[in-house]
Amino acid sequence: MRRIIRFLAACLCVWLFLAEPQSSEGSGFRVFDHGGSGAGQSNAFTAQADDASAIYYNPAGLTQLRHAEFYGGFNFFGGGTNYTSPTGTQAHGDFGGAVLLPPTGDIYIAVPIPERFVKDKLVVGIGLVGPPFGVKYRWPNDGPFNTTTVTASLPLLDIKPTVAYQLTDSLSVGVGMDIYTFSSFIGEGQYEQKFVGSGPLAGQQVEVNGSDTSLGFNVSLMYTPQAFMKTIKDPITEEEVSKPQVSIGLVYRSQATLHLNGNLLVNGAAISSASTTAVLPQVLTAGVGIWPIREANREWKLEMDVDYTGWKSLRNINLNTPAGTTPVPLNWRSTFTVMMGTEYKFINPDWLHNWDVALRTGYWFAQTSVPDATFNPAVPDADSHLISVGAGALCKGGGKFLGIWECGPRERSGIRPSAWGLDVAYQALIYEQRTITGNNNPTLNGLYSTVYHIGSVYFRILW
Repeated sequence: MRRIIRFLAACLCVWLFLAEPQSSEGSGFRVFDHGGSGAGQSNAFTAQADDASAIYYNPAGLTQLRHAEFYGGFNFFGGGTNYTSPTGTQAHGDFGGAVLLPPTGDIYIAVPIPERFVKDKLVVGIGLVGPPFGVKYRWPNDGPFNTTTVTASLPLLDIKPTVAYQLTDSLSVGVGMDIYTFSSFIGEGQYEQKFVGSGPLAGQQVEVNGSDTSLGFNVSLMYTPQAFMKTIKDPITEEEVSKPQVSIGLVYRSQATLHLNGNLLVNGAAISSASTTAVLPQVLTAGVGIWPIREANREWKLEMDVDYTGWKSLRNINLNTPAGTTPVPLNWRSTFTVMMGTEYKFINPDWLHNWDVALRTGYWFAQTSVPDATFNPAVPDADSHLISVGAGALCKGGGKFLGIWECGPRERSGIRPSAWGLDVAYQALIYEQRTITGNNNPTLNGLYSTVYHIGSVYFRILW
């Protein structure tokens, strides 16, 4: 048994994060898509962050909210990876089918604290983001590298309690926690990788799993120069509101360490404990938004964000079993993602009274974080390009859905929602073809071509 465990430890040199897919990620296995408005603009949303998904994109932006807000929805991943070996052998990887089921999703709740309790603007919120890193991916059980990976899943959940505070008319700050954990209502409630054994376990179904809870934090700011503030009269309430024509956002997310403790299984039976330690990367995102048009009845925003993900924290992941420790060098590199997005919004147009309608599009370029030597087909990473389109509609108090049902009262009531909204987006994520040579596992060398399709549907309710 000890010999078998040592053999498996040698085979599992990439059993943790190298086995996680990147779908809709800028680099490595990080997931960027956590809101419909942001997704429609290729996630260039750091400087705008004007709905409750700011809890993820830029918590400081929550101070722009004038209503308590619920925002939540789903992301549907499709597409896959085509592989061709140097000898012509082919294989296809996907999300377990044409579309990943169940879809990933996020929930946000943000509540401005009434001024009678605090002098300045204070907003509290909480978000459930899942997953922030990696989703399920699958390769054929009889494929060319089935002894490396068949199925990989990391159903990680990020719980984000958040507070935002407006320090001055120009500057807001946000702080929050990132509680990374696993839950049984998302997948199996633990990390899992499945593959086919080799050597003394040839043909056997092998699984490695593990779970942990870890803490991180985030800090953010949003700066809107007074020289670029504009006073606009709300066309419905006739209330005068100050809105920025230029906004700058900055977000820092800390590293977090996961000590994944689990088991090594053969044909469903546990034969050993297994564990490893890995560090989720620190992330720094900066964005600038400009509104060439910001009027009472229409708005047009242009934004550019630059995101740095510190993947160099994944220098190695050593695998621990009762048979000993297997060194696992990774040598990932930190990466930049450049995101550009735009939104054109019609506010209370004549053709749809008491509604806001937004049209969105965007583009990003992201660098790969994985070198050839440690490339794994469950993370078919390469330099990538993303193109997005999206739309949003918000039916406000006095507006009617299909001309029949009122969306809410004109005056705010404590119980009945004052507005209902829907954001939808589609993204095509196209990876540059990548030919892997010199991999530590020669069976993984070959040509990888990956294209993903991501559809997002998010609902918004204001009180």
